[in-house]
Amino acid sequence: MPTTRAMSPRRPRKTGATSGTHVAIIGAGRGGTALMEIFATDPLVQIVGVAEILANAPGIALAKRLGIPVTRDYRRLLDLERVDLIIDVSGNAKVWELLQDFHRMGVTIIGGASAKFMWELIEARIRATAEIEKTLNKYQSLYRLYVKETGVAVTEERTRIACEMHDGLVQNLAGVNFKLDLSQQLIRKDPKASLATLRESKAQLKLAIQEARQVIFNLRPLHYDKMELLPALTNYLTSYETQYHIKTQFRVSGDEQILYPRTKIFLFRIVQEALSNVEKHAKATLVTVGLDIDPELLRVTIGDNGVGFDMDTVLRDPDKWDHFGIRGILERARLVGGEGKIESKKGRGTTIVVDIPLTTKETTPHGKN
Repeated sequence: MPTTRAMSPRRPRKTGATSGTHVAIIGAGRGGTALMEIFATDPLVQIVGVAEILANAPGIALAKRLGIPVTRDYRRLLDLERVDLIIDVSGNAKVWELLQDFHRMGVTIIGGASAKFMWELIEARIRATAEIEKTLNKYQSLYRLYVKETGVAVTEERTRIACEMHDGLVQNLAGVNFKLDLSQQLIRKDPKASLATLRESKAQLKLAIQEARQVIFNLRPLHYDKMELLPALTNYLTSYETQYHIKTQFRVSGDEQILYPRTKIFLFRIVQEALSNVEKHAKATLVTVGLDIDPELLRVTIGDNGVGFDMDTVLRDPDKWDHFGIRGILERARLVGGEGKIESKKGRGTTIVVDIPLTTKETTPHGKN
């Protein structure tokens, strides 16, 4: 049996907030736990009590840690003087039937399908946040493993990932957070509008989860055990075509097994950087990637049918090197003993050719795992 505290109808215990919405929760299972986790950090919400009959419910320990009064009799929550919102996530039909007959000025009741939708949305948000944190932690270790002394390439890689997360993932999560705040404000004034906002939040959260998965893939495109380059490039091009609506063509000849893992990783990043530049600047409808592997030379050719640019002007201005991603591509090629060449003319697209000798450069220490 969980530890309970006497719940006075006159003076409910404070949990950190001094004003705002006073919330009581019926049920300390998954739904109640999710609600406590999100409301406990909100300065505008005060949880005044939790009702749960099961001693081993997962939310009991959390309520105890947060200092929230717990009772086995949910009717005590109805008697509290300071309560604005009662949320029933117990799943008990009899409890919900009684609550529907409960009426008191200034008190809003949410239960049934609406309450379930609310806590499932909040739980999904918590899981997405945890996935993002896990991804960021994984990124740190992967980055140390893949590129230890890459100079400019390291800075550019960090910038690229930061931009991906800021422009996509973080913006979507910020939008979800705004909609949840709005839904909370509408709960008492307009429950139907609140539910509609929650549905929009759920859809946007799904998009944020997709963004998180794309960031994860970009961080670790090649699996440690097989380090397969061709499947990774194929998957990336498919995702790129779907996301940016730019048609891709992939051609390959030779056996990737003769390449060292480090070379495969840098080659993938070169393709990734080049296609990112196509999406940002080229206004292209088609991009082609060719990979030719023979025992002495690895050559990758990337071309697009975009607007192109004046190479002479760009090469005279170091700032434009960075703007068009030229520096990153050439630097990555040099880091694996190769060299890159870029050809472009206004109105005629851009072609990038990277040659990496395999007979001598691939036997140096940088090519080892």
